[in-house]
Amino acid sequence: MRRRWLAAGLALALSACAEPDQPSGATCTGLAGNQMVWVPGGRFVMGDDPRYPDEGPPRAITIKGFWIDAHEVTNAQFAAFVAATGYKTMAERDPPRLPGAPSEMQVPGSAVFNIPSEQDPRWWRWVAGAQWRHPAGLPGDIAGRDREPVVQIAWQDAMAYARWAGKQLPSEAQWEYAARAGAASLAEPVDVSGKPQANYYQGVFPVRNLNSDGYAGRAPVGCFKPNGFGLYDMIGNVWEWTSSSGSRADAGEPVNIIKGGSYLCAANYCARYRPAARQFQERGLGTDHIGFRLVDTARPGPDA
Repeated sequence: MRRRWLAAGLALALSACAEPDQPSGATCTGLAGNQMVWVPGGRFVMGDDPRYPDEGPPRAITIKGFWIDAHEVTNAQFAAFVAATGYKTMAERDPPRLPGAPSEMQVPGSAVFNIPSEQDPRWWRWVAGAQWRHPAGLPGDIAGRDREPVVQIAWQDAMAYARWAGKQLPSEAQWEYAARAGAASLAEPVDVSGKPQANYYQGVFPVRNLNSDGYAGRAPVGCFKPNGFGLYDMIGNVWEWTSSSGSRADAGEPVNIIKGGSYLCAANYCARYRPAARQFQERGLGTDHIGFRLVDTARPGPDA
């Protein structure tokens, strides 16, 4: 069940624009629209340069060409879907009854990152009322944040949006191929001078965030340089759901693979801001650092 790991006290398995091609902190307004980019087919080594036991083993994969969203699905895009369909996300629905669950977990809500302290050492806490309109719970909301990636999205929610849009979630292989864009994987998303090229955690996680990239939390989509395929935020910002299933011993329900890391990934912990990195997330549980983007495998390529 999507709340079982919290009810049982288990640790969550996640660690954590003036010009659209330049990170510029609060001055970046992000990208609008739902542009897609054509990724030509090819062959690559999936899982190359694994760093954790659940990554790899490296294997050669051949990929057919496909269209993929240029950036993560935004709050504005998801709001249009909800307005058209009346859809309620998993976090907005009444939770299943779990014996012994705390009272706050008997009402709709979701998982929110918590900076640990002596008074509250938890990294993650269940927040009643947390959902895509209120990623950290009430009274906060997403007013003025239309171009940030939508979060608190469970796998089922991403699938529902994909069906409405006539698209699909990418497979792990499609996602990783698109994220690599034919380039060698970097140990950390920085340029030759050490400047961050993605929205991730600089400093000592979880107690000291230097914010060298200009963002303490989610950034509007498209505020960092695109990769070689013209795709934004494949690394960092928020984790992204894929259609590929996985396995996790402590999971109370089926899990799917998420990719790309988030603004909470740091060099001293997680370090999953690499194309080969992966996490296994329970399908029914979103958080305030998980979103998604879509592919379209039915649309003809540009040369068709």
